[in-house]
Amino acid sequence: MAEDLYQSHDYFYMDELLTEEHKLIRNAAREWVKREVSPIIEDACQKAEFPKNILPGLAEIGAFGPYIPTEYGGAGLDQISYGLIMQELERGDSGIRSTASVQSSLVMFPIWKYGNEDQKKKYLPKLADGSLIGCFGLTEPDYGSNPGGMKTNIKDKGNHFILNGSKMWISNSPFADIAIVWAKDESNRIKGLIVEREMDGFTTPETHGKWSLRASATGELVFDNVKVPKENILPNKDGLGAPLGCLDSARYGIAWGAIGAAMDCYDTALRYAKERIQFGKPIASFQLQQRKLAKMITEITKAQFLTWRLGVLKSENRATSAQISMCKRNNVEIALKIAREARQILGAMGITGEYSIMRHMMNLESVITYEGTHDIHLLITGMDITGENAFK
Repeated sequence: MAEDLYQSHDYFYMDELLTEEHKLIRNAAREWVKREVSPIIEDACQKAEFPKNILPGLAEIGAFGPYIPTEYGGAGLDQISYGLIMQELERGDSGIRSTASVQSSLVMFPIWKYGNEDQKKKYLPKLADGSLIGCFGLTEPDYGSNPGGMKTNIKDKGNHFILNGSKMWISNSPFADIAIVWAKDESNRIKGLIVEREMDGFTTPETHGKWSLRASATGELVFDNVKVPKENILPNKDGLGAPLGCLDSARYGIAWGAIGAAMDCYDTALRYAKERIQFGKPIASFQLQQRKLAKMITEITKAQFLTWRLGVLKSENRATSAQISMCKRNNVEIALKIAREARQILGAMGITGEYSIMRHMMNLESVITYEGTHDIHLLITGMDITGENAFK
């Protein structure tokens, strides 16, 4: 079992922009990852198993809905606090951060923002303490980047709806207690529903054979004439803008998380380069290795400031969808490039489970695709700056 020797890197003293509370929250998450995630994550990845025993710990460090008001069981923290927790979790593993992101941004967020008071009181406290785990059903087999084309539908049957359809690539689905599901009603309007595990006709087949996010549970959501009570409809927002609002929150968390993966790869590569001796001296003394490391810390530093500024804007409710999109795309791209460069510094050792780099690299191949593909995010920025829609 490899010891977690990680040290954070703050080349431009960004910590001076954080409050003492921010640093306490981040450090608590960092120590929890070192203690509870790092010792078991490689084995979980090799076995392609999600370590469900960590769920109570995630709740204890406030990873489930940290920005949810205290009256509903959350910690009432700001958006930078949420981001810092996601950064530390993804430093451990993207799949662990995905579990927390889904619970926070794709399950708790829509209930908090789009639900009624009864729904908030019924579900949010249990989601915050981890006694309920949720998932989010938007993507379908034929509709990924074009979610508005979804086929999953509901039909009004008086005091309930009948739900039919399917969703895929759903994190947490194999063990989730509830699912936030998006479906079209008979007027073709997209509605959000809270679907509970025990409802007849609702199944969650697990997805196997993944080379990425192996320590994350992924599956489908299948609805075969599922009877959903009308009180389980999210009443305060519908249309495509409702699930896209959830994705804004999730993409924001990913932007922070990707920095964590990049920092872990950089830290590993830097330490290895100082210790690995070739031609009678550490490989850190060679120009080409210094070039790799210097570019890594430069891109990490730029991403840290971009994301911190986004966090300020988000806490002030001024961050735009396009700004969030740019930050997610940039940070995942630099993280993936850093993982690849770090792997080269480690040579053959970089492909083994003794180091985290190859695992991060494989995970980031998913992160660069989910919550909006790399190309889609470029088009979001393009539309924002030109006013022209390239999607149609």
